[in-house]
Amino acid sequence: MPTVTMIGGGQLARMTHQAAIALGQRLRVLAENPDDPAAQVSPEVVLGSHTDLTALRKAAIGSHALTFDHEGVPTEHLEALVAEGVNVLPPPHALVFAQDKMAMRIKLSELGLPVPAFAPVGSVADAVRFGDEHGWRIVLKAVRGGYDGRGVWMPESADEAAAIVTAQLANGAQLLAEAKVELKRELSAMVARSPFGQAATWPVVETVQRNGQCAVVIAPAPDLDDDTAAEAETLALNLAKELGVVGAMAVELFETHDGRLLVNELAMRPHNSGHWGMDGARTGQFEQHLRAVLDYPLGDTSPLAPVTVMANILGAAESPAMSMDERLHHLFARMPDAKVHMYGKGERPDRKIGHVNILGDDVAAVRERAERAAHWMSHAVWTDGWDPHE
Repeated sequence: MPTVTMIGGGQLARMTHQAAIALGQRLRVLAENPDDPAAQVSPEVVLGSHTDLTALRKAAIGSHALTFDHEGVPTEHLEALVAEGVNVLPPPHALVFAQDKMAMRIKLSELGLPVPAFAPVGSVADAVRFGDEHGWRIVLKAVRGGYDGRGVWMPESADEAAAIVTAQLANGAQLLAEAKVELKRELSAMVARSPFGQAATWPVVETVQRNGQCAVVIAPAPDLDDDTAAEAETLALNLAKELGVVGAMAVELFETHDGRLLVNELAMRPHNSGHWGMDGARTGQFEQHLRAVLDYPLGDTSPLAPVTVMANILGAAESPAMSMDERLHHLFARMPDAKVHMYGKGERPDRKIGHVNILGDDVAAVRERAERAAHWMSHAVWTDGWDPHE
């Protein structure tokens, strides 16, 4: 059976390893530390940095495909691997549009896809000009490396923008400015595509962000009309084909109050917005990603329930005295249907340490239970005051 190499030892690689076990495959991971989430469970671990070409080469030896837990690998290293015969998927010419937000914005605009107004920022004057043009309803972003609210700023004046731009440019960051979108909500269209060209899509989901970080995913997105859902899925499928993506890809979208869709960002790997499918779809994103990079026929993505809600377990401001094991015990006693996925990560404020999936029929009820379960796992406090000992 084939060996797939995944660059990065985080929770996405850990959950991909779980899918590989079921398929009889081996997942080799390049991890920076032996206690990284995937390194704890994978039988094949190469320790090293994703920025070290020698480590990348070592991880790639003998693998049928090399893929990613994150987009941080330098493109020039990936091009070198491809030249040496490594099957890098998604290929570097596609991955660059998930690595570089400016390249992505330019490419999407060339393809005629809807995106917020944007401009490169190479100086304070660039930012001030863009802010004045858009009434200081703007967002500044790091072109590379930002995620979960990091590398994103929302200045409301020229002075604020000047301070941010000066500091970031001094640190060597590249910046872009975007018009702030008056949005109704955020959506995600998740697709997978194989080298053969087969593609599959999951239902479009709603993602709920808190402090710039995904907190809740509702699948499918409630009250999304069929035409808009079809538009989002078609956009994502066509974009995957146009860019030459292989594997899973998430297209993060803004839905405006007048029903328009704008592309926010791309992720060419398993994604937080697809975690619901581990329990809520016939084929989840991790198995599908492996199928795609190995050019297997893709799996059925049909939902298994009318609604699935995923809630991230985020580290509390202060870790509870109660052990995680005891919290899990109490959660299962109260919610035996809860599906819990822990990442093997230590607790610290706002860190993604796991997630909970709940399936059901009623959106409001399922969401309330999923969020309550996740909060319990984070804080050891029931939000409705329930006492497990009464």
